[in-house]
Amino acid sequence: MSVLVFAENWDGKFKKLSFELLSYASRTAEMMNLPLVTLSLGKVAESELRKLGDYGAKRILSLDNDSFSTLDNRLYASVISEAAQREKAVLLIMANTNTGKAIAPRVAVKLKAGLASGVSKLPVNIDPFTVYKKTYSGNAFAHMIIKSEVRVLTLAQNSFDLISTENNATIEAGDINPDSSLISTNVKDRIRHSGKMLLTDADIVVSGGRGMKSPDNWAPLIELADALGAATACSRPVSDEGWRPHEEHTGQTGKIISPNLYIAVGISGATQHLAGVSASKYIVAINTDKDAPIFEASQYGIVGDAMKILPALAAALKEKQ
Repeated sequence: MSVLVFAENWDGKFKKLSFELLSYASRTAEMMNLPLVTLSLGKVAESELRKLGDYGAKRILSLDNDSFSTLDNRLYASVISEAAQREKAVLLIMANTNTGKAIAPRVAVKLKAGLASGVSKLPVNIDPFTVYKKTYSGNAFAHMIIKSEVRVLTLAQNSFDLISTENNATIEAGDINPDSSLISTNVKDRIRHSGKMLLTDADIVVSGGRGMKSPDNWAPLIELADALGAATACSRPVSDEGWRPHEEHTGQTGKIISPNLYIAVGISGATQHLAGVSASKYIVAINTDKDAPIFEASQYGIVGDAMKILPALAAALKEKQ
């Protein structure tokens, strides 16, 4: 028996999220007293694969095949399921990304496994297997017992600290041949996003709400974002008013993000907005209303005028650079 973790890569590179996933999976495998096997799909250089060993990967199965160059849910689910069966995995762990959310249910059905999505702590218990996850947009939590012999988990981003380990990983070339007949996705064109950081990739996000009062007041917010190397975002009322582009809208009806640092400026903190940003590791709120709900969800808060605070923060950051 074993624990299998699927390490997703982006154009042949692993992100912090992959290392967070490995840190979590290695500790869970220790709790279960089982070996950890890591699965990588697609073309990834050996030097990049070895980075997984810095965070707990012991044995890495690398399936280098052109079929994995385009994400196809059916193909990925089929290969991951076969790998889990070969390795006699009783626990399969993947990240709670768009990829993980799409593949995990398919894999769970194939393996007749119980599924827990968005877990955010190590298992509460091994027997019965009990996991911890947030519910109701982060306003409550639940202990979920999975009674099936095989379990599938997806790990919420920013829910587990990185744990560095000695790199003694072994890399093996997997011998699972993907079934090309399962591929139904046909990519006709790729348009690379350039000139601006993607919200979903950003480690730091500076976001503005209606408390900014006018689209003309956005310059200090952008200045702070530039000083931090951050992406910019906004609440739904701001995008609805046309102050900022809709692709910057974060929240339950916009983009779901999980940066390391989320700075909310002039945002009251409605439930719908918090649902999209609650996975952020740290939230800093700036608001003139000391009773704004956003302060309850933030680790740090500043009560005051954003038009005075933002330039001061940007100036302080520039002095440190």
